Amino acid sequence: MNWAKDIGPYTLHITEYLLNSKPHPEQAYRACLGLLNLAKRYGKHRLEAACAYGWKSGARSRRSIASILENGMDTQRYQEPTEFNLGDHANVRGSDYYH
Repeated sequence: MNWAKDIGPYTLHITEYLLNSKPHPEQAYRACLGLLNLAKRYGKHRLEAACAYGWKSGARSRRSIASILENGMDTQRYQEPTEFNLGDHANVRGSDYYH
């Protein structure tokens, strides 16, 4: 927990999430060590940015954070998904069409 806290608050959130989400403590420790070891490869700043991106987007596994780092998504600002609206169209039936 101290190692994660040294990296940043989002890394600590992800670490706590991993510890609480696994059924066995050993699995949680391995996942946390795998997550924290990403700092050796990518640096603490990028790991914290990836954890922030992952936390906001709901991608909270070690594998997801590693994918965010590999694809450089940590350098992009996370944007909430926008609501998709089809609008009025002849092929859109609407809720009244269905009982």
